[in-house]
Parts: sequence; structure tokens; C-alpha cells
Amino acid sequence: MTAGTFLFDKVAFIGIGLIGSSLVRLIRREGLAREIAIATRSPATLAKAEVLGLGDSYTLDAAEAACDADLVMICTPLGAYEAVAKAIAPALKDGAIVSDVGSVKACALRDFASNLPAGVHLVPGHPIAGTEHSGPEAGFAELFNGHWCILTPEKNTDAVAVDKVAELWKRAGMKIEIMDAAHHDRVLAITSHLPHLIAYTIVGTATDLEEHLKKEVIEFSAGGFRDFTRIAASDPVMWRDIFLKNKDAVLDILGRFSEDLTALQRAIRRDEAQTLEGAFTRARAIRKGVIEAKQERIDGKAD
Repeated sequence: MTAGTFLFDKVAFIGIGLIGSSLVRLIRREGLAREIAIATRSPATLAKAEVLGLGDSYTLDAAEAACDADLVMICTPLGAYEAVAKAIAPALKDGAIVSDVGSVKACALRDFASNLPAGVHLVPGHPIAGTEHSGPEAGFAELFNGHWCILTPEKNTDAVAVDKVAELWKRAGMKIEIMDAAHHDRVLAITSHLPHLIAYTIVGTATDLEEHLKKEVIEFSAGGFRDFTRIAASDPVMWRDIFLKNKDAVLDILGRFSEDLTALQRAIRRDEAQTLEGAFTRARAIRKGVIEAKQERIDGKAD
């Protein structure tokens, strides 16, 4: 592409894990930016990104990367948001766009909005795509194809800035939804956060079994347990922050789940076949809806 067709002149990535490195690869492939700057806190991760040729410049200083950037994409764990916002704030130029890829949006609004200077446009985002792998080497440009990206800007956010971020994710092959941040967090507590919590718990239960039984569980893993281990292999720091930052919504949904699980436990104890069959039939209908909405795994990768 020529300079006149760049979507952004300079894009800065603060953090460069699976999502960030996949987006960098997409930007490179599609020629969407003239310059890509990469910053991480980890010298090893930064060196790996450089070996992979992901950026045009590399630094351990987030403010240095953000200087003169048109778009600053935050790809760190949620727990680092406030510190990152404070670090980059003095370096941001007027009119710069700040966005992110985190799975909890109310905290993104809170941690960034109170620390960014006037004249900077905040457009929080959540590309709902991923695998259980992490690190810059795990990324691939096709990760986002056919998935949803939810943007949660406040109502008074500059429309041009929102459109530019939306266009970036559209170029990545994503479908765009604009949503209230609190509503997003409640929806994701059901569709993503609770399933991960259950997966961590089930795999944790298996690790506490007697040694001979644990060995057999691993050797004879059926599809269900195997899928739980895949989910539970996700980045523990990222998921630690997700649960802490979305604790109210997660605890509410977890309470409902606990009640439903207790009801099924009682049905099993009392041999209530009709209750069990009814619950399983309703669950099967949800699975059919997921397939019809084309939200089953895409390109063989985990969501």
C-alpha cells in the first residue's frame, strides 16, 4: 500500500502476546500502518518479538513507543492497565486513539479514562478470539476471521475514532458490535469467564486425586476432559486479572450456576430422570443455536 492508504501512520503495541502479535501480523499483511512500535516490560519477550520481525522499533519504555502514535493498542494483562495509562499519558499526542484487547471493559474505561489527557480518544475493544497458547510466537494473522469484536466506547466518544478502530478489526475479518461496557462484562461472565473457571476447577480436582487415579484420568481422557484441559492451559496471569476485574458479574453468574448444579445433584440423588433429561435437552438446544450462529470453532482454533 502507498502512504496515502494507510489506516494509521504509526501504531504502538504495549504488550505483544497472542492477540497483539496476531494483530501486528494482520497489519503487516494488509499494509494498514506505516510504522509499528512495540513495547513490553519483559526483555525476553521484546527480544522474541524482534527476532520474529514484528515491529519497526522495540523498547521497554511504553511512553517511548506511544510517542507520536495515532493508535496505541494495549495488549497487557488487565491488572497493568492503570500503570500503563499513567506511563503513556504524557507521551500521547492530541487526537491519538487508545484501545485495548482485554476481556473486561468496565475496568478499561475506569483505569484509562481517569488517566488519559484531554484530546485523546478512548475506544475499548474486545476481539473474542484466541487459543490456549500465549506469547508473540503464538500469533497468526487469521486468528480473528469470522469472530466478533465488541467495542465499548462511552457515548460521547469521537465517532471518527470509533469508526477507525472498527475498521481495523473489520480488516482483520471480524464482525463488529457496539455495546455498553457493563453489559459486555455480564455477557462475557456467562460465555467465557465462568466456563474458564469451571475448567480450572475440574482440572484442579483431577490434580488432587490419588496418584494412580490421576494417571488413569490423563491416559484415558475423553473429549470432555480433554477440552477442559485445553481451556485450563490458558495464560494464568491474564485469567487471574479477568476474575478479579470482573468479580461482581462473575460471582453473580457463579451463584446462579451453583444453584443449578445443586438442582442437578439433587435430581441425580433422587433418580429424577425426567428432570435430568429436560435439563440436557435444553442444553442441547443451546448447542444447536451456537452452531447456527456460526460460533463453533473457526479454522480449527479455540475461541
